[in-house]
Amino acid sequence: MSSEQLKHLEFIQNVITRMNSNSFQIKGWAVTIISALLAVYSTNNNNSLILICILPTTVFWFLDSYYLCQERKFRGLFNDIAEVSKVEDRKELKIFEMRPDLYVDGKYSYRSSLLSGTMLIFYLPLILILFGLYLIFNCII
Repeated sequence: MSSEQLKHLEFIQNVITRMNSNSFQIKGWAVTIISALLAVYSTNNNNSLILICILPTTVFWFLDSYYLCQERKFRGLFNDIAEVSKVEDRKELKIFEMRPDLYVDGKYSYRSSLLSGTMLIFYLPLILILFGLYLIFNCII
Protein backbone atom coordinates (compact mmCIF):
# COMPACT_ATOMS: atom_id res chain seq x y z
CA MET A 1 0.00 0.00 0.00
CA SER A 2 1.42 3.35 -0.97
CA SER A 3 1.92 6.27 1.39
CA GLU A 4 -0.77 8.18 -0.53
CA GLN A 5 -3.28 5.41 0.12
CA LEU A 6 -2.34 5.35 3.81
CA LYS A 7 -2.84 9.12 4.02
CA HIS A 8 -6.19 8.73 2.25
CA LEU A 9 -7.20 6.10 4.80
CA GLU A 10 -6.20 8.47 7.61
CA PHE A 11 -8.42 11.21 6.17
CA ILE A 12 -11.36 8.83 5.97
CA GLN A 13 -10.71 7.52 9.49
CA ASN A 14 -10.75 11.12 10.78
CA VAL A 15 -14.17 11.64 9.18
CA ILE A 16 -15.47 8.39 10.70
CA THR A 17 -14.19 9.47 14.12
CA ARG A 18 -15.87 12.87 13.75
CA MET A 19 -19.21 11.28 12.80
CA ASN A 20 -18.98 8.94 15.78
CA SER A 21 -18.19 11.87 18.08
CA ASN A 22 -21.15 13.84 16.71
CA SER A 23 -23.44 10.88 17.32
CA PHE A 24 -22.25 10.60 20.92
CA GLN A 25 -22.79 14.33 21.50
CA ILE A 26 -26.30 14.17 20.04
CA LYS A 27 -27.24 11.43 22.49
CA GLY A 28 -25.89 13.60 25.31
CA TRP A 29 -27.88 16.60 24.13
CA ALA A 30 -31.02 14.49 23.86
CA VAL A 31 -30.74 13.31 27.46
CA THR A 32 -29.90 16.85 28.67
CA ILE A 33 -32.85 18.51 26.94
CA ILE A 34 -35.31 15.80 28.01
CA SER A 35 -34.06 16.10 31.60
CA ALA A 36 -34.40 19.88 31.51
CA LEU A 37 -37.94 19.71 30.13
CA LEU A 38 -38.92 17.12 32.73
CA ALA A 39 -37.46 19.35 35.45
CA VAL A 40 -39.61 22.21 34.18
CA TYR A 41 -42.58 19.82 34.18
CA SER A 42 -41.96 18.93 37.82
CA THR A 43 -42.32 22.60 38.83
CA ASN A 44 -45.30 23.41 36.58
CA ASN A 45 -47.20 20.09 36.42
CA ASN A 46 -48.12 20.91 32.82
CA ASN A 47 -48.68 17.54 31.15
CA SER A 48 -48.10 18.95 27.68
CA LEU A 49 -44.41 19.39 28.56
CA ILE A 50 -44.04 15.61 28.62
CA LEU A 51 -45.43 15.40 25.09
CA ILE A 52 -43.19 18.27 24.04
CA CYS A 53 -40.20 16.12 25.13
CA ILE A 54 -41.09 13.62 22.41
CA LEU A 55 -40.48 16.20 19.67
CA PRO A 56 -36.78 16.89 20.40
CA THR A 57 -36.22 13.19 21.04
CA THR A 58 -37.55 12.41 17.57
CA VAL A 59 -35.49 15.20 15.99
CA PHE A 60 -32.34 13.93 17.70
CA TRP A 61 -33.17 10.39 16.55
CA PHE A 62 -33.34 11.54 12.91
CA LEU A 63 -30.17 13.62 13.22
CA ASP A 64 -28.27 10.84 14.95
CA SER A 65 -29.39 8.42 12.22
CA TYR A 66 -28.03 10.80 9.60
CA TYR A 67 -24.61 10.75 11.25
CA LEU A 68 -24.72 6.95 11.54
CA CYS A 69 -25.62 6.73 7.85
CA GLN A 70 -22.68 8.96 6.91
CA GLU A 71 -20.37 6.98 9.19
CA ARG A 72 -21.42 3.73 7.50
CA LYS A 73 -20.81 5.21 4.05
CA PHE A 74 -17.32 6.35 5.00
CA ARG A 75 -16.63 2.92 6.52
CA GLY A 76 -17.59 1.38 3.17
CA LEU A 77 -15.27 3.83 1.43
CA PHE A 78 -12.50 2.96 3.91
CA ASN A 79 -12.99 -0.76 3.33
CA ASP A 80 -12.91 -0.37 -0.45
CA ILE A 81 -9.68 1.61 -0.35
CA ALA A 82 -8.08 -0.72 2.20
CA GLU A 83 -8.77 -3.83 0.09
CA VAL A 84 -5.81 -3.64 -2.26
CA SER A 85 -6.15 -7.28 -3.29
CA LYS A 86 -9.56 -6.68 -4.89
CA VAL A 87 -8.63 -3.67 -7.01
CA GLU A 88 -10.81 -4.79 -9.92
CA ASP A 89 -13.91 -5.08 -7.68
CA ARG A 90 -13.50 -1.67 -6.03
CA LYS A 91 -15.63 1.26 -6.93
CA GLU A 92 -13.92 3.74 -9.25
CA LEU A 93 -12.12 6.06 -6.85
CA LYS A 94 -9.27 8.43 -7.47
CA ILE A 95 -6.62 8.98 -4.85
CA PHE A 96 -7.86 11.29 -2.02
CA GLU A 97 -11.39 11.22 -3.40
CA MET A 98 -14.14 11.20 -0.76
CA ARG A 99 -17.32 9.87 -2.37
CA PRO A 100 -19.79 8.59 0.22
CA ASP A 101 -22.55 9.14 -2.36
CA LEU A 102 -21.42 5.92 -4.08
CA TYR A 103 -22.84 3.94 -1.16
CA VAL A 104 -26.62 4.13 -1.18
CA ASP A 105 -28.17 0.68 -0.87
CA GLY A 106 -28.62 -1.81 1.93
CA LYS A 107 -26.85 -0.98 5.17
CA TYR A 108 -25.74 2.38 3.74
CA SER A 109 -29.30 3.71 3.37
CA TYR A 110 -30.75 6.28 5.74
CA ARG A 111 -33.70 4.02 6.50
CA SER A 112 -31.36 1.24 7.60
CA SER A 113 -29.59 3.64 9.95
CA LEU A 114 -32.86 5.01 11.31
CA LEU A 115 -34.10 1.53 12.19
CA SER A 116 -30.75 0.11 13.29
CA GLY A 117 -30.46 -1.63 16.63
CA THR A 118 -28.34 1.09 18.20
CA MET A 119 -30.90 3.77 17.36
CA LEU A 120 -33.91 1.72 18.40
CA ILE A 121 -32.35 0.68 21.71
CA PHE A 122 -31.65 4.28 22.68
CA TYR A 123 -34.48 6.42 21.26
CA LEU A 124 -37.50 4.11 21.18
CA PRO A 125 -37.48 3.43 24.95
CA LEU A 126 -37.12 7.16 25.60
CA ILE A 127 -40.16 7.94 23.48
CA LEU A 128 -42.17 5.06 24.99
CA ILE A 129 -41.26 6.12 28.55
CA LEU A 130 -42.23 9.73 27.84
CA PHE A 131 -45.52 8.67 26.27
CA GLY A 132 -46.17 6.30 29.19
CA LEU A 133 -45.48 9.10 31.69
CA TYR A 134 -47.89 11.34 29.82
CA LEU A 135 -50.61 8.68 29.96
CA ILE A 136 -49.96 7.93 33.65
CA PHE A 137 -49.98 11.56 34.75
CA ASN A 138 -53.09 12.32 32.70
CA CYS A 139 -54.96 9.45 34.40
CA ILE A 140 -53.75 10.36 37.89
CA ILE A 141 -54.24 14.12 37.73
